[in-house]
Amino acid sequence: MGTKEQQRGDATAVKACSRGRAPYAARVWRGLGATLGLWAVGALMLRAIVVPPERCPPVTATSALSATYAAADWIARVQRPDGSYLYEYDRDRGEESLGYNVVRHAGVTMSLFQLAAAGGDGAMEPADRGLRWMLDRQYRHADWSALQDPVDGSVDVGASALMLAGLAQRRLATGDVQYDGMMRALSRYLVAMQLPDGAFLNSWDREANAPDPRFRSKYATGEAFWALAMMHAMFPGEGWDAPTRKVADYLSLHRDEVENQKFPPWADQWAAYGLAEMATWDAATVPGGVRLSADNVTYARSLAERFGFLVRAESQRTDGTWSKLIHGRQARAAGMGTWVEALGSLYRLSLAEPRMADMQGKLRERLVCSAGMLVDRQVTPAEAAGGAHPIVIEGAWFTEGVTRMDDQQHALSGLLRSRLAMGAGERTE
Repeated sequence: MGTKEQQRGDATAVKACSRGRAPYAARVWRGLGATLGLWAVGALMLRAIVVPPERCPPVTATSALSATYAAADWIARVQRPDGSYLYEYDRDRGEESLGYNVVRHAGVTMSLFQLAAAGGDGAMEPADRGLRWMLDRQYRHADWSALQDPVDGSVDVGASALMLAGLAQRRLATGDVQYDGMMRALSRYLVAMQLPDGAFLNSWDREANAPDPRFRSKYATGEAFWALAMMHAMFPGEGWDAPTRKVADYLSLHRDEVENQKFPPWADQWAAYGLAEMATWDAATVPGGVRLSADNVTYARSLAERFGFLVRAESQRTDGTWSKLIHGRQARAAGMGTWVEALGSLYRLSLAEPRMADMQGKLRERLVCSAGMLVDRQVTPAEAAGGAHPIVIEGAWFTEGVTRMDDQQHALSGLLRSRLAMGAGERTE
């Protein structure tokens, strides 16, 4: 125990020590607080850098329509006297790119006819100029006709399918039947290129005078699907539903495996167009009144999930250095526009098909988010005014300083189809 003097000295030492150090429990809580703080900072950094929040700029049916018209005005302003379009423009260099693409020409013309069919003013004249360019470049064989590339002479399914889709949209817009014969001739070409499993070969071999058996196209099959689906809607009883159903089943059951798609389902907006079109067929014109099979609906649901994921990932990207480094650059409008087209088509499908009704809310959410991003990224008149050539900048979408005509095509079509989810009708106000 020690003497009283020693005990008093020990007590004094303990008091002095306690004055220099916090109690043990306090020190533990302080350390835990510091650790939790570090964790919180780390979580915030992880959220900001690795898993950033979604950004969905506000958009309305009116702002989407304004952006649609701005895109159409760009296409019309830079159209050539012969009906072709400006293919690509680099605003940093102030230069147009050489080259052309007949499939994209057909797609741009189709988008203008889409706008005309929705009641849009001013789209018909440039669309008809683009149509005349295609009518002058037809390759004819037996009882069919196809759009031929004027540069290399190729006769590809995608170009003809989109030309047919454009003619169908023109017929919806005008009621004019003068091109019905051309529509049937183009359709016969598509059927001639269809394989027994429902897929389409990519091109006609002019030397062999037969389809080229070596190549399929992941784009052309969906494009032909949509075009033929519209043919049955316009000309029921002529048999266009049979090849349409065949390709629908191929897309739903076999395409991803046969064509070795690494991340199925392949993000095919044309397939979404086709499924939405089939869902509106007159039940009296299809066997048993069944428009879509269970497999077709399952495929449509998988497409909805795929496109929803793409939009969610894109909404987390910014134009900042960190975001580009970790998440990659923002998608170009030609790509993101196809997502909006697909979601717009699938949203329409969910309204017409009870087996898709439970997806309406999510489809609308993703559709409006992606449309908002498109509108937000379009070059405004004020932004274009500072450029060297505002006439080819205003209303366009640029990626790393470059815009291409299909950027405007897919953005236009996507924004047009998105408006139904914002409370707008099929025709413009």
